[in-house]
Amino acid sequence: MFTGEYRHAVDEKGRIAVPSRFRAQLDGGLVVATWLDTCLAVFPLAAWEDVSTKVGSLPMTDPNARLLQRRLFAGAFETELDRQGRVLLPQTLRAFAGLEAEAMVLGSRDHAEIWAPARWEDYGKALDDAEAFAAAISGLGI
Repeated sequence: MFTGEYRHAVDEKGRIAVPSRFRAQLDGGLVVATWLDTCLAVFPLAAWEDVSTKVGSLPMTDPNARLLQRRLFAGAFETELDRQGRVLLPQTLRAFAGLEAEAMVLGSRDHAEIWAPARWEDYGKALDDAEAFAAAISGLGI
């Protein structure tokens, strides 16, 4: 399970250190993909295959299913960690997520997310309002 929040530098080659707590889960390879809310998602290969299976089961006659498939798979890159536990983020992914010198790496249950710090801060402000947060999750059955 991916949990926690970490701030890491993005080096001049576009590499970011993966938190040491996440590395064992990503040791067999990973996929970095454009994701919801204009961040990047980092999936272990097995979890990515689960996402792929779910998307593949959607009816391709549905234009929204085709939109999801195209967006998700066109913006996905299979890679692995280097010896120092870093992952190379292609320029297209860094541009999509607005990443520059720093990034926030967040745990999100079955995957990690990479956010531009300013975007994460703005998004987090919505989480700080306890009443608004409770209202937003009220229909989820938790």
